Amino acid sequence: MKKLLFYLKEYKKQTVLAPLFKLFEVILELSVPFIVATIIDKGIGNSDKSVVVTWSVVLCGFAAIGLGFAVTAQYFAARAATGFASNVREALFFHIQDMAYPDIDRLGASSLITNMTSDVDRIQNGLNLTLRLVLRSPFVVAGAVVACFLTDPGPALYIAAAVPVLLVVIYVIMLSGIKLYGKVQASLSRTVRRIRENLSGVRVLRAFGKEKDESGAFRKENGDYVKKQLVSGRISALLNPVSFVIVNLAVIAMIGSGAVRVDGGALTTGAVVALYNFSAMIIVELIKIADFTINLTKAVSSGKRVSAVLNEGSAAEYPDEPAQLHGDTAVALSGVSLSYGGENVLENIDLEIKEGQTVGVIGGTGSGKTSLISLIARSYDPQKGKVELFGADVKSFTKKQLYETVRVVPQKAVLFSGTVRSNLCFGLDGRTDEEMNEALRAACAYGVVTEKGGLDAQVEQNGRNFSGGQKQRLTVAAALLRRPRILILDDSSSALDYATDAEMRENISKIKGLTLINVAQRVSTVRNCDLIVVLDDGGIVGAGTHERLLEDCSVYRSIYESQTEQSGEVTA
Repeated sequence: MKKLLFYLKEYKKQTVLAPLFKLFEVILELSVPFIVATIIDKGIGNSDKSVVVTWSVVLCGFAAIGLGFAVTAQYFAARAATGFASNVREALFFHIQDMAYPDIDRLGASSLITNMTSDVDRIQNGLNLTLRLVLRSPFVVAGAVVACFLTDPGPALYIAAAVPVLLVVIYVIMLSGIKLYGKVQASLSRTVRRIRENLSGVRVLRAFGKEKDESGAFRKENGDYVKKQLVSGRISALLNPVSFVIVNLAVIAMIGSGAVRVDGGALTTGAVVALYNFSAMIIVELIKIADFTINLTKAVSSGKRVSAVLNEGSAAEYPDEPAQLHGDTAVALSGVSLSYGGENVLENIDLEIKEGQTVGVIGGTGSGKTSLISLIARSYDPQKGKVELFGADVKSFTKKQLYETVRVVPQKAVLFSGTVRSNLCFGLDGRTDEEMNEALRAACAYGVVTEKGGLDAQVEQNGRNFSGGQKQRLTVAAALLRRPRILILDDSSSALDYATDAEMRENISKIKGLTLINVAQRVSTVRNCDLIVVLDDGGIVGAGTHERLLEDCSVYRSIYESQTEQSGEVTA
């Protein structure tokens, strides 16, 4: 939680002024019962209209000034809280961008979305209430108790005795609530994840007739969320009635004691009214403290969840100075091993790729293909061994230099809402229309874009107005537009027909100086590569040309034969 206070630094002024103006308001408010007592005892009791009028005008003036203090305090509190929440949300977003892929997978997109929305909103609300009540409520309670003693110590003892009892109740309920609200938010994350999966996979669900099963699963998770909310709600609901009972019992005892003293002449009627007004103020503020405690408990629970995400390590650290590149070896992996969660996915990998080569990477599901190229792009760092690009350790590259050197096109193409132009130039400036069209032609996507209306054609959310193959070609074009020295296609032609796939690969192979790494499931995609690397169970079991691997590598031969008919032609 302390880490979050850093994002409040630029709002120091507001965090001081908000409670300060509330304090000014409280000082005026505490004087009101004394003025009312004066009006009753000296004005009404003595039939002195001038006293009544004078002090009534003073009360109206205090009310106007108090309103100004209250509005000003609220303005500063709201500005600090909203600015703080904005800073935390931005910090979360930027941190998630830098987090390692395994950490993102472990935390889950739905949980991270909940952190950035519901959790941050609760923290904002908690801070707003804190700035408004942190001085006001304790000062009102303490001031009113002191004022009661100054008015008459006897009846004031009942109110003074009730305050510590109520504070103990608030503390116990707050401790219970922090854990409960943490469980509620975790359950909400699971429910959001279920909703997200169902919305994104609605076509698959309907195709397999799984609507009822998913409805049942959602009902169960939503029921668990409601159950946890009810438990936490019941605990929170105890606070107000318990507070009312304790304070009202004290008020009844105080008024009874005050009435006896008025009959005995030891206390004036105005003083009793003042005691009642002070006790009413105490009741109101203690109820505010109770409600504030509930909201603060939620904010603390959410703050812990947000802090836990911010404490997650980033994917990698990058130097400030760019690496010095030399030699014609584009990629060199030496004794590289990689593991996720203690499970080895790559073991003792040695590989060398020359600049300008076209390399194919093939293997069965789970053989380590994507993990291998992730090391080259430094999405992960190996536990053992070394990865070099053009003679320099990949860890010595600046982030900008690495992105300019290596580009990865994933199998699942992602397009953002906007235009074709904005997607091609995503994060890139200074490219002409002709350069964009050239990249589109190389990716066999120029005709697609022309049919859609050109570079300024609209792209809907997730590119849903483009087919899978069209999205893949646009993503390849966007990568080519960045002119990388190493281009990695991670099975990014899986949705293309053979003719388009072959044409696109031929176009890319003609780009001078480009080192192309093709990760594929189909032999037809890699068979003409200069070098084919065969992976199996996290290790390289073969490397060479298509013809050589058919003779020497049983794994490659098995893949080839599984995709080949009796005639020897590769099929879909």
